[in-house]
Amino acid sequence: MINYINGFKIFGFDIKFYGILMATAMALGVLIACLNSSKRNLKSDDILCLACFVLPLAVIGARVYYFIFSLDYYTSFWQIFEVWNGGLAIYGGVIGGAIGVLIYCLIYKKNFLDVADVVVPSLIFGQALGRWGNFFNQEAYGTIVTNESYQWFPFAVYIENEQAWHLATFFYESIWNLLVFIVLLLLLRKSNIKQRGVITGFYFILYGIGRIFIEGLRTDSLYIGSIRVSQLLSGILILVGILLILIPYIINKKKNKKKDFIDLFKK
Repeated sequence: MINYINGFKIFGFDIKFYGILMATAMALGVLIACLNSSKRNLKSDDILCLACFVLPLAVIGARVYYFIFSLDYYTSFWQIFEVWNGGLAIYGGVIGGAIGVLIYCLIYKKNFLDVADVVVPSLIFGQALGRWGNFFNQEAYGTIVTNESYQWFPFAVYIENEQAWHLATFFYESIWNLLVFIVLLLLLRKSNIKQRGVITGFYFILYGIGRIFIEGLRTDSLYIGSIRVSQLLSGILILVGILLILIPYIINKKKNKKKDFIDLFKK
């Protein structure tokens, strides 16, 4: 189902460029989180420990998610373990990683939103880099491009299996994610935003907006009936992100009004 471009061999093992990119994205993501850890009163050691929970569960989540929404392709349950045959979904990875963060926070008594605020810039950076794995795998592309004037990269990409040019949606998402990474990094490191969950809220909103539009151009979406699963989840993410930002703002505003009212009588 998926056409993999060959990588190279080491001691008889096939090494795929997709796998190299995924490993690199994970390593750089951990490094970025370590550099950002102090912004939410965490330490580099906390991030390294967190990675032991998040990374394995993210891979498992990505695989399980893809398996669940591709049951018509698989003929047996045991194929879920055949990761070398491809099939990972980013939303499953995000869900699995979030479960990893939750478990870590419960064990080590950390605030979930503090940890999430540190993690999301690393997450979106990993997503930006990881999308280039789709280039090597020749997957996650968009609708066919028949006009020769637009048959050039990065607007379109030539797909060997299809013997045709298609919209380079993996590239669009990679660039969008990189822009979101810059925004989140500036918000976390250069601003005075101290409210827990705001950085995470912006991640949900910005990533969700980009994914809704780009997913609509793709030809390999996972569906529930006629609904693209990723677009549905993106819409939910945007709503959750808005709530993460607005609810603390409303609560703080009410507290300040109450305080001002009490101060009137003190004067």
